[in-house]
Amino acid sequence: MSIDTAGNKSGNARVRLTHVGTSAVLTKRRAWIVAAAILVAMGLYFYRHEGWPANIAFTMSITALLVATVAFVSRRALFATAIIAAAVAVIVIAATIKFRYIGMVLHAYDLAFYLLSPDTLWYLWIDFRWELIALGVAIVAIVAGSVLLYRADPTRVSRPVAAGAIAVLLLTGVVADRLRGERPHLLFYWDALFVSSFYSSWAETAVTLWRGQMIEAAAYEPGERLFNQPLGCPVRERPPHIILIHQESVVPPSIYPEIAYDHSIDPLFRSGDGSVRKLRTETFGGASWLTEFSVLAGVSTYSFGGMRTFVQSMMQGKVKDSVPQELARCGYQNVMFYPVPKHFVSSGKFYASIGFPEINDFKAQGSTRYNERDRFYYGNVLNRMDKHFANSRAPLFTFVLTSATHLPYTQPHSPEENVPGGLEGTDPEMHEYLRRLSLARIDLEWFRSELKSRFPDERFLIVQYGDHQPIVTRPLLGFGKTVETHNMVMPPDSKAFLTYYAAEGINYRVPALPDVETLDVPYLGTLMLKLAGLPLSEAGEERLRLMQRCGGAYYLCSHPEEILAFHRRLIDSGLLEAR
Repeated sequence: MSIDTAGNKSGNARVRLTHVGTSAVLTKRRAWIVAAAILVAMGLYFYRHEGWPANIAFTMSITALLVATVAFVSRRALFATAIIAAAVAVIVIAATIKFRYIGMVLHAYDLAFYLLSPDTLWYLWIDFRWELIALGVAIVAIVAGSVLLYRADPTRVSRPVAAGAIAVLLLTGVVADRLRGERPHLLFYWDALFVSSFYSSWAETAVTLWRGQMIEAAAYEPGERLFNQPLGCPVRERPPHIILIHQESVVPPSIYPEIAYDHSIDPLFRSGDGSVRKLRTETFGGASWLTEFSVLAGVSTYSFGGMRTFVQSMMQGKVKDSVPQELARCGYQNVMFYPVPKHFVSSGKFYASIGFPEINDFKAQGSTRYNERDRFYYGNVLNRMDKHFANSRAPLFTFVLTSATHLPYTQPHSPEENVPGGLEGTDPEMHEYLRRLSLARIDLEWFRSELKSRFPDERFLIVQYGDHQPIVTRPLLGFGKTVETHNMVMPPDSKAFLTYYAAEGINYRVPALPDVETLDVPYLGTLMLKLAGLPLSEAGEERLRLMQRCGGAYYLCSHPEEILAFHRRLIDSGLLEAR
């Protein structure tokens, strides 16, 4: 193409010259080849990094669907392919950075969680300033490049063809989604499926945004009575020290009559009154942080819907009615003993935000493995108590998480110990699990004995609970030993979620435990405060009223409107920020 300067103004000449240059470089044939190459490159990435075949097919289908959608709007194939590829690259980079620092990959709700809150934006700017600047530069470059590519792209796609592709790819994506099964509990934490996990998170994010809050709650009603926050903590005598023991993967074998075991294990599960009390948790085989959250925050993770896996990271700094916060109001010093690094699933920052100024994690405790014997953790607790009682008269709240009963059960824990396990004919992994329960019983008895002998003048309330059942109970629930926990779809009232809680005192008389057949886990923390003889806040009193009203049930309460009204009052009183 030539330029006719005699018959055209200089401006037109420049336009035609630009057209000549881009046409020479980006012919229609080359543009289609580049678009195809980008698609192949993304496909290879998904094949290498997005897991099993059905998940790869899902990721490819949704990505191609996005390309087809942009092509339908723009009618340009290379432009559509390039802009979606750039978006995928941003997702992978952002997920990689988040996973490195927080231990969790990118979720669609991050866009609302971080971008719509000045506080969280400021947190990002303080801790991740250069990453934010780089992300901003990348977005500007992508936008600028997209504008140029849109103008230069010679490929064209008819809208009927693009619409047909959208229909086919949407159907393919739905089928692949069904084939890949239910999303694993831990998808956003340990599996580096950066793109598919981000795609998967949009459905629950949409529901949350439509609802207007992360937790289910009744609609706002003007004139609803708010919870008043108490200013003090009037008590007639110095309250007992409280020890809350999170027994990892512990369930009373008596829940399953088919387990043949040595009943010397049974005292582990008994309260001071000799009873064994059932606790209903909300997870099976893993995801202990869900139980921890419900115990300390006093609400059900089920009420967060599809967002429940992320309650700790999403609710950081947004819970104002937690157990440790209530204890701090009553003068307690709060200490936590955590068996893994405190950045695990972003737990450390959550615990600090709800009232644990001291978190002794894996490193601080001098651990050499993630499942030390329980006596190791109890020994650290006793040493910390020695220091506390030597320097303070304040009551102490200690939250200690054990780990010896954690999976796997293929190798004996503490093989030098000859302790009872399963009776003859017991499955080897079940036998090993039962052995570890024996070790847990022995170590808890040792801990009680040490408390009595070291601190004869101190009073203690000890509350313990099983956070979820171990994977070795799968066959007893009708599942094969190799079935992954995320493929075990069970209703909230399933036997799979039953564990136990127990309460006892040392130099302290524990009040009567509630007369309910099964206690749901969100009530346990507030019940512990009541057993310690502490005055409850209005929210705490209402929570225990609901416990009686619902017969110990929370999410499955036969009066769900009252649970939802309770959530609304927590939100409107500023005790629970749910956005």
